[in-house]
Amino acid sequence: MHIADIFKRDTTTISFEFFPPGTEEAWGRLFNRIADFESLRPSFVSVTYGAGGSTRQHTHDLVVRLHEETSFDPIPHLTCVAHRRDEVEQIIDRYAKAGISNILALKGDLPKSMNEYDPALDEFDYAADLVRFIKGYNESGRHSDPRGFGIGVAGFPEGHPKTPNRLVQMDHLKAKVESGADYVCTQMFFDNAEFYDWSERCDLAGINVPLVAGIMPITSIAGMKRMSELAAGTKFPAKLLRGLYRRQDDPESVRQIGIQHATEQCRDLLDQRVSGIHFYTLNQSDATKKIYQSLGAKDSAQLR
Repeated sequence: MHIADIFKRDTTTISFEFFPPGTEEAWGRLFNRIADFESLRPSFVSVTYGAGGSTRQHTHDLVVRLHEETSFDPIPHLTCVAHRRDEVEQIIDRYAKAGISNILALKGDLPKSMNEYDPALDEFDYAADLVRFIKGYNESGRHSDPRGFGIGVAGFPEGHPKTPNRLVQMDHLKAKVESGADYVCTQMFFDNAEFYDWSERCDLAGINVPLVAGIMPITSIAGMKRMSELAAGTKFPAKLLRGLYRRQDDPESVRQIGIQHATEQCRDLLDQRVSGIHFYTLNQSDATKKIYQSLGAKDSAQLR
């Protein structure tokens, strides 16, 4: 289903992010949990894509399998770093032929294994360039939906480490939207005040597409530290850190504190009628299910 129709149908979208498993064992573990995720009836799910195409085939395989074997509307991520124009065209053409309705267009970071790669070889300098290319593909009429692909882009409420100037960063986001993005999905954050302030600044900038809030429940101290490395600039509120470190010798208590914090974030976001909530699941269903249970909901429909 085209993302415009999803936002029209659901007053608040609830969605999940998966990453493509790298081994047969990991594929089995994910699909053993798929029924749990399906029971929560998300508006859509997204599938990550390694920058430079490092998980290209795995991403495509997972997206198509979810499309064909589950009730999900899968949205593949697509990065433009280290890609030629013809490569991107082949990728989106395969998705169009497979009946995929939407794409999340990202800049992406160069993998460490490609540290000698020359960025000047890239066809697309910014995510906005990739968005424009997908819009051009849409206008070619090669997708079964006359509107072509719905397009999502990333937003960074707490700032982007490569663009410390917040005014310039907002200009970049506006360029992505004006190039044809239908919605914005944010990087994870742990303080809703950051999201609300950023949302107001989006409104001031004339960005009027749906803003989907990215939520990741902390389930371990080690996991939190990995998050801070992968998403540089993420802020962890002192109140949250105090509770986590107070119980750091008790892994189950740490997990409960992290899930409770994410639950309160979601409760507040829902009360403020956010356009959507996107759970970074790490392919684990337990934490997400517990958030639903704490909110008194058996599925996404009961959260709206």
